[in-house]
Amino acid sequence: MRKFYTLLSREVRSYFHSPIAYIVLIFFLIISGIDFYFQVSFMNQRQVQYTVQEAFFNSVFFWFAFVLIFPLITMRLFAEEFKLGTIEPLMTAPVRDGHVVLSKFFGALVFYLVLWIPTLLYFAIFLKVTHQPAAHSAGAYFGSYLMLLLLGMFYLSIGCLTSVLTNNQIIAAIISFCAITLLFFLGLVQFILLDVSSATRDLLGYFSAIEHMGTFSRHSNPANGGYDQWLKR
Repeated sequence: MRKFYTLLSREVRSYFHSPIAYIVLIFFLIISGIDFYFQVSFMNQRQVQYTVQEAFFNSVFFWFAFVLIFPLITMRLFAEEFKLGTIEPLMTAPVRDGHVVLSKFFGALVFYLVLWIPTLLYFAIFLKVTHQPAAHSAGAYFGSYLMLLLLGMFYLSIGCLTSVLTNNQIIAAIISFCAITLLFFLGLVQFILLDVSSATRDLLGYFSAIEHMGTFSRHSNPANGGYDQWLKR
């Protein structure tokens, strides 16, 4: 485990020693901040049946930034090692191949989580200013961020795979973006094709990140078996 933690700290440091990490962080916070502002402004103009938290995690701005960040996070993981010729010393070091792969993946996951930590301030500021919670209960936040973690781990694994396939970071990012976008829109096919069987519709629903996020962000009522009931156990 000590070797794994050494490799993991190397990966995390490499992120924050690179200017691309801060560019991605600033870009993501700008897009998510604009998204939150527009959602609150829209809800101030009319009465709606959903909460600020649901609107934030199910908007076009949110999904645009969400899909785009994974190629940017993962494109350098292995491609840069191949390009610089540092993959040979790394793989011949007294560490297992699994340690190298997992350190790359969890290093990307740590940076991915760092991107989302500032978004918690949006809801805290909203509560401070309006004296109203952005969601009905804490379970709604838990469900949304749990879904972000699960989807993030899935898409990061795709990005790690595409980074292995080439020594060019741009090509790795393009392949990753195409694969993630294809999976993302595959889940939307069920809403476009109306003459498909229920089994096909259910199968496509498993790929729908939007549907999963909507489900996790709405199921917050303990009376409906939501996440608050689970949290109180």
